[in-house]
Amino acid sequence: MTALPSASATDQHPATRSIRGAIAPAEFRTLFRGHPSGVAVITATGPGGPVALTASSVSSVSADPPLLVFSVSSISSSTPTILAADSVVVHLLDADDIDLARLGATSGVDRFADSESWAPLPTGEPVFRGVRAWVRCAVVSRMDAGGSTVIAAHAVQAHIAREESNTTGGGALVYHNRRWHRLGDHSRVG
Repeated sequence: MTALPSASATDQHPATRSIRGAIAPAEFRTLFRGHPSGVAVITATGPGGPVALTASSVSSVSADPPLLVFSVSSISSSTPTILAADSVVVHLLDADDIDLARLGATSGVDRFADSESWAPLPTGEPVFRGVRAWVRCAVVSRMDAGGSTVIAAHAVQAHIAREESNTTGGGALVYHNRRWHRLGDHSRVG
């Protein structure tokens, strides 16, 4: 077993320091291109109004207490509002929600132009109508991680519009190798 390099007291913050032997960014992107992930849209509201972005980094951490994490890139125009928010809504998408996934991933568009497609919760966060499920979360911590920020959030309210097995288009929405994919019985291997 190889020992990990030790950090000295003069090293930078662990999330931003360069570690000897790190792989190149292009190699890292290629590595994860082959690792599929679920698709979500994160929304928040701030002084400039509502924001949304598509994320493939959402992961459950704990059921008790109900915690999840996701990351936001510093290059997204939605990131400052999400980072300043005390609460966010995480929309968990399936293949029926592909249009919303594309909307949240498109730069330079007004994601809230269609006022019929969303509404603010009584607490102010924007929620897109008709998605498979959403969860309103209180942000509990933020951690700088390279060019992104990892956000941990506590689930405080949830809504499930349709169970995964009851989707009309069939199956989960997955992002893999820079493309959207639908999982279903046809993709089962075991």
